[in-house]
Amino acid sequence: MFSHYSPDILARAKRIKLLVLDVDGVLTSAQLFMSSNGEIIKAFNTLDGHGIKMLQNSGVQTAIITARNDEAVGARAKQLGITHYFFGVHDKKVAFEQLCEQAGVSAEQCAMVGDDVIDLPVLVRCGLPISVANAHTFVKKHTALTTEKNGGFGAVREVTDLIMQAQNTLLPALNEYLK
Repeated sequence: MFSHYSPDILARAKRIKLLVLDVDGVLTSAQLFMSSNGEIIKAFNTLDGHGIKMLQNSGVQTAIITARNDEAVGARAKQLGITHYFFGVHDKKVAFEQLCEQAGVSAEQCAMVGDDVIDLPVLVRCGLPISVANAHTFVKKHTALTTEKNGGFGAVREVTDLIMQAQNTLLPALNEYLK
């Protein structure tokens, strides 16, 4: 199903026990919609959300590390059952180290999806560093894989499907919908 991925990427994805996500530019398009009273509204992709739930159901933990601290992100994390989250983080390396300890995983067992230079301290330390299609060029040079889709438009679903395919849990999960 994912024959276009290299054997190295599939081997790395097979070892993943924790998927770490940035928010702005990964779970969203990086656009901020602001009302006249300063309220920020974000749009999240439902395909990404369902992929996250399927990945969790397959036994892979999920986490958010983001520099922004707003209520929309907290609400979405809660909605998706993401229990590991770090908001308002400016040193993602420290947050990642704490996260690995909390989740009981090594850095090699983590995949991270990022889009901008603030994500690099995690991307260069994890086992499967991934950038979204619309990521900064410098970030793409430091990742093992770049998604075909932009952040906020199904990029995370590509990643969840890849991990599940590599771990032989995707087709059984999809076939459940045919029953």
